[in-house]
Amino acid sequence: MAARGFLVTSLLLSFSLQICSAETYFSSLQRTLIVTASPKAGEVLKSGEDKITVTWSLNQTVPAGTDSGYKTVKVKLCYAPISQVDRAWRKTKDQLSKDKTCQHKVVSRPYKASNNSAEWTVEKDVPTATYFVRAYAYDGEDQEVGYGQTTDAHKTTNLFEVEAITGRHSSLDIAAVCFSAFSVVSLFGFFFLEKRKARVTK
Repeated sequence: MAARGFLVTSLLLSFSLQICSAETYFSSLQRTLIVTASPKAGEVLKSGEDKITVTWSLNQTVPAGTDSGYKTVKVKLCYAPISQVDRAWRKTKDQLSKDKTCQHKVVSRPYKASNNSAEWTVEKDVPTATYFVRAYAYDGEDQEVGYGQTTDAHKTTNLFEVEAITGRHSSLDIAAVCFSAFSVVSLFGFFFLEKRKARVTK
């Protein structure tokens, strides 16, 4: 019985170690991709309307063969630190399975070393925030093995903003103003008529 218990414990420990070893940490990744995006620093884009053009390629300064295991590239829209403050649901974690920095998928493509580009319309559900673009390279087991991004390591440069749709149209705003004006005029008219009736009664 003791031997069987030891065997079960060993198997569980081995399984746990395999799970842990399968986890990928951002700090372990090399910045092997060069990524650019069309928005200029400080530019404001409107969700549901404006488009982003993204390009990516292998950094030619990395050692030959670095990308031998790359199978897929996934490009994502990521929150800048200024838009993560006091927002736990956007928090950056080194363990990528728990990281909330890059929640908006832009595009996924089979990997090739150069001449990659994609145009993406900012989706309507993208909230108002400050962003940058990051691309991850994945291996055959869909594990992150490299990355690139449009900002620096501290995520403070080349940032742009997205302005979310409010669900209101200008026609509704005009109608609201007209209704308010009509209400004010009606109110004054009501008081004027009441005063006139009072004078006639006297």
